[in-house]
Amino acid sequence: MLERQERTALVVLVCVVGIVLAAHLLFDAVARPLVATPYSEEVPDGALVLLEGRVEEVRTTSTGGHRILTVNGTAVFLPQDVAAGLEIDKDASVALYGVVQTYRGKREVVVASAADIRVLE
Repeated sequence: MLERQERTALVVLVCVVGIVLAAHLLFDAVARPLVATPYSEEVPDGALVLLEGRVEEVRTTSTGGHRILTVNGTAVFLPQDVAAGLEIDKDASVALYGVVQTYRGKREVVVASAADIRVLE
C-alpha cells in the first residue's frame, strides 16, 4: 500500500500528465493556424508553414513509397505513412501544414500527418 505522500505525488503526477496531454491536443487542434507562417521563399528551414494552392504534379518515389506533390511550384514531401491514407489528384486544391527543409539543395515542405492536409472543394 502507498504512503500518504506517495499517493499525493502520484495524484500530482497524473494531473501534470493530463494537463500536458490536454495542452498538446489543444495546440494540435487550435493553435497550429495561429503559429504557422504562410509559405514563401523567405521562410527559413525548420519553420511551420501553411501552403495553399493547386496540385500541379503527383509522383511516387522510386523507393519507399513516398509521394511528392508540386503545389504552386513548391515540392511537398509526403512520407509513406502519410501518403498511404490519402487520395490527392492533380488539379486538386489543397491546404496543408508542414515544415520547410532543404533537401539536396532544393526547398520543400514536409508534411508529418495526413491530418495536416485538407483537400478543398
